[in-house]
Amino acid sequence: MECQSVYKKPVTLGNIMKFAVPTIVMTVFMSFYTMVDGLFVSNLIGTDALSAINLTAPLIQLVTAVSTMLATGGSAVIMKKMGEGKEEEAREDFTFLILVNVVVGFLMCGLGYVVMEPAFAAMGLSADVSGFCTEYLSRYLLFTVPILLMNNFTLYMIASGKAALSLVCSLTGGVLNMALDGVFIAGFGMGIGGAAVATGVGYSVTAVVGLWVFGRKKSLLYFKKPVLRRKVLMDAASNGCSEMATALVSGIITMMFNWTMLKFVGENGVAAVTIIMYVLMFASSLYTGYSYGVAPMISFYYGENNGEKLRRVILTSLKVIGVISFLTAAASFVFTKSLVAVFSRPDNPVYELAVTGNRICTVALLFIGFNIFASGMFTALSNGAISAVLAFSRSFVFMLITMLVLPQIFGVNGIWLATPMAEMMALVLSAVMFIRYARVWR
Repeated sequence: MECQSVYKKPVTLGNIMKFAVPTIVMTVFMSFYTMVDGLFVSNLIGTDALSAINLTAPLIQLVTAVSTMLATGGSAVIMKKMGEGKEEEAREDFTFLILVNVVVGFLMCGLGYVVMEPAFAAMGLSADVSGFCTEYLSRYLLFTVPILLMNNFTLYMIASGKAALSLVCSLTGGVLNMALDGVFIAGFGMGIGGAAVATGVGYSVTAVVGLWVFGRKKSLLYFKKPVLRRKVLMDAASNGCSEMATALVSGIITMMFNWTMLKFVGENGVAAVTIIMYVLMFASSLYTGYSYGVAPMISFYYGENNGEKLRRVILTSLKVIGVISFLTAAASFVFTKSLVAVFSRPDNPVYELAVTGNRICTVALLFIGFNIFASGMFTALSNGAISAVLAFSRSFVFMLITMLVLPQIFGVNGIWLATPMAEMMALVLSAVMFIRYARVWR
């Protein structure tokens, strides 16, 4: 099959980048239009509304966590079967997992509405910020199912050799989101709720196109009568549990950042954290995009038992990640003031907080890429347990330690130091796992 032939080509940097570049551009653009949401909200509504977007992030991550697990873990399971020549079985499993995601979407949407108001009330926020939080999340949850389908179809398009189409969908959705931000917030006066609706509509583009693409038998993967295989569901869950853990604990850590900032600085600190998270997210999207792009190659060659190609993909990837890490860290440090000024004027107290914080947090960019790739690689190798250990340690254990200790010693600067210190600790663990399980890919 023509789609499958892309995996038969020699493993060179050029061929790897043909897989990776579309997904890098896609994830960078997705993070970019998330930043544009913040840009519109901070400039047209205010930094209180910008704080609200960050405060709703943990609940959004809770809602999408299960789908993230099934999407990443399911892709690894299905592409492994493709490499083993079990194509029809893989398509049945693909359809089954998409249906599971739809059911999960409705359940998580309902859960979101139930926990929303009690969660915001427990934070002790001002009336204005609490109102912004409720307004934003209540609109966002309306698009839960399309957003979960988008998460899945993005990865399955890449796995089917349609990374360019996935990129076009993301670009189209991003442009639509940015345009609707201006229309809904500035034109119709819908406030922060308009930003949530614009985001939901933008994300829905990939969901709609995916239903059309996978509904036709012209792709490596396509819908067919599903078969309920509990082992497939369990394998997808175990392989993708690291990504779910990352989403869940990322939400927990975000809440810790917010609570600690509220304690030391107040709501201005939450706004500063939001700006820095945008910068880190934008840079990290390069690593995430690369890892998503090469994951199907790793899964396919692993299923094919082609150790030579598998080794070349992994070793080349480490070199690529190293170059990206250096460039992003240098750019973030040099352009710190310009990046922060996009969201906050220099006369705003949020500005100086964010400038200082970003310069400290930039050090983390030297380590994040290797940690993201390590977790994604073990997921692609169907070793969900190791991937989960890496992701959980990086996102929760190390962050929890640094967040509890460093602010007590260094105050606000300790909050900013927590991220690079946690990533450095995670890098050591990633290196240990690479060496210990080298026999799998060498």
